[in-house]
Amino acid sequence: QVEDPKLAKGIVKREVIRVVTPGTNIDMQSLDEAKNNYLMCIVYIGDKYGIATTDVTTGDFFVTEVDSERKLLDELNRFSPTEIICNEPFYMSGVDIDDMKERMGIAVSALDSWYFGDDLAKETLLSHFHVQSLEGLGLMDYDCGVIASAALLKYLYETQKNTLSNILELRPYSIGKYMIIDSSSRRNLELVETMREKQKRGSLLWVLDKTKTAMGARLLRSYVEQPLIDKTEILKRQELITNLNDQEITREELREYLGPIYDLERLITRITYQTANPRDMIAFCNSLEMLPPIKTLLEDLKGELATGIREHFDCLEDLCALLKSSINDDPPISVRDGNIIKTGYNEEVDRLRNASTDGKKWLADLEGKEREKTGIKNLRIKYNKVFGYYIEVAKSQIDLVPDSWTRKQTTVNAERYISQELKELEHAIMSAQDTVTALEYQLFCQLKDQVCQQVAAIQASAGAVAQVDVLTSFAAVAADNGYCRPEVDLSDRLEIVEGRHPVVERVLKNSLFVPNDTVMDTGENTLAIITGPN
Repeated sequence: QVEDPKLAKGIVKREVIRVVTPGTNIDMQSLDEAKNNYLMCIVYIGDKYGIATTDVTTGDFFVTEVDSERKLLDELNRFSPTEIICNEPFYMSGVDIDDMKERMGIAVSALDSWYFGDDLAKETLLSHFHVQSLEGLGLMDYDCGVIASAALLKYLYETQKNTLSNILELRPYSIGKYMIIDSSSRRNLELVETMREKQKRGSLLWVLDKTKTAMGARLLRSYVEQPLIDKTEILKRQELITNLNDQEITREELREYLGPIYDLERLITRITYQTANPRDMIAFCNSLEMLPPIKTLLEDLKGELATGIREHFDCLEDLCALLKSSINDDPPISVRDGNIIKTGYNEEVDRLRNASTDGKKWLADLEGKEREKTGIKNLRIKYNKVFGYYIEVAKSQIDLVPDSWTRKQTTVNAERYISQELKELEHAIMSAQDTVTALEYQLFCQLKDQVCQQVAAIQASAGAVAQVDVLTSFAAVAADNGYCRPEVDLSDRLEIVEGRHPVVERVLKNSLFVPNDTVMDTGENTLAIITGPN
C-alpha cells in the first residue's frame, strides 16, 4: 500500500515497490553472512564475454572481459553467482547453460535487447557514477564490459525501484591480477568446501577462518579464492601479519573489539533501501561504537598496509552520537509500533507522549479546577464511546453552569456538557498516540536519510574493518598453529622444508603428522611422485 488508508478515497492505491530475485535478495535471515550473494551479467559480442558482477547487499561492483569460454567458466567458479542475466547471443555462444542451471544451481535468464544498446549503456554509467566520461571509470578497454555493467545497473533499477545509492564504485579488473585457478583445480584443492560433503569443515577456509565479523568472513573467502600474484602486495600482507604477531596484546585487543561489530556492509544496504527496522539501526549504532578503539589500536601497527587501512578508517563518531541520542536502546521491530525515539530527542514527541500517558491526571486536574471555579461540588468528568469526554452536573446545580459550556445530553438525574478546554484536552488525548507514532516514523525516516548521506564513508570503514579482521585472523591462526613466514621471490624455485599440510594436520589432531620436504624448479627437479595421504 503506497498511501495512508485513513486518507485514501475508495480502494487504497497499491504498487510493486521491489522485485526480489535470487541475485537481488537482501534479506539477512535467508543469506549466508559468510558468503557474497552475487548477481552477474554476461554479454557475448564478437567472440568476447563482458562480465559485470555485483553483490547488492554490500555494494561491490566488478567488471572484466574474457576471450574464451574456459576463462568465463573460471570467473563463474570464482564468483559462484546465484543469478545470471545475459543477452540473447550468449545463449547461442555454445556455453552449456543447462549445466549452469542444474549443476551450479544458477538462475539464468536473457534480457530484452534494448538493455544492451551502446548509447543507453554510456548514458546509464555516466549518470549513475556522476562522471563526464568512461575514462573516469577506467572502462576504455572494456567495450563488452561497459554494456554488461550498464545492463546490470538497468536491471537493478527495474527490479529494486530505487536509486541504488549504495553502489558507489565500479571496479574494472584484469584476470591477470590474481592467480587463475580453473574449476577443476579449485574443486580438487578443496579451498572453501570439501569435494564429497560440500562442507566447509575439512577445507583450507575452515583452517584459516578465525574472523570475528561477517564482512571479514566474506573477504577471507575472496582472498582464498583469488590468491595474489603480485610480490609487493603479498609482502605488504606478510609485513602486517608479522607486526600483529609481534604485538600479541594489540592483536587480541583488536579481535575483542571486532567481535561485537555487526554486518555494516549489509546493514547500510538495508538502510539505503529503506528496509531497515529500528533494531537494525541499534545494531548499526553499537557497531559504530567499536570503531574509535579499533582505530586507536591501529596506530600501534607499522607498515604500508596498516597506513592504507588507517586512511580509509572513519570512526563516524557524529553518526554514532546522533543514533545514540535518538533511538531507544530496546526498540520494537516494526517501524509502525511507536516507542522508537528516545525521550528528550524531540520536544513534540515528548509532549504527545505526555498527552497519552498523563491524560488521566490532566482530566482530574481539569475536574478539580472546574469545581472550584463554578462551585459545583458534584461535578464529574466522564467518558463514553458515543459522546467521548463530557462534564456531568446534577440537575439541582445546573443554575451554576457557565454560559460557555455546551449541552450535549440530558439524562433523568443530570445534564451533560462539553467545554472548549475539555474538547481540546479530549482531542490531545485521543489523537496523541496516533500522532506520536506517525511522528516517530517520520523522525526515524529522517535518521535513515542522514545515515544514507554518509554511505561512502561507512562503506570505506566497513572495508577497513574487514581487512583488519582477516589479517588478525591470519595472524592468530599462524600463532596458534606455529606457521612460519614464507620467503617470496620471483625465482622459479619452490623449496619447502618440513612442510605440513594445513588441513590434514588439523584433521589428524592427536595423531603424529609427518612433515615433508619439497623441492621443485625448472632444472633437475621438475617431477614429484606423491604417495599416500601426506
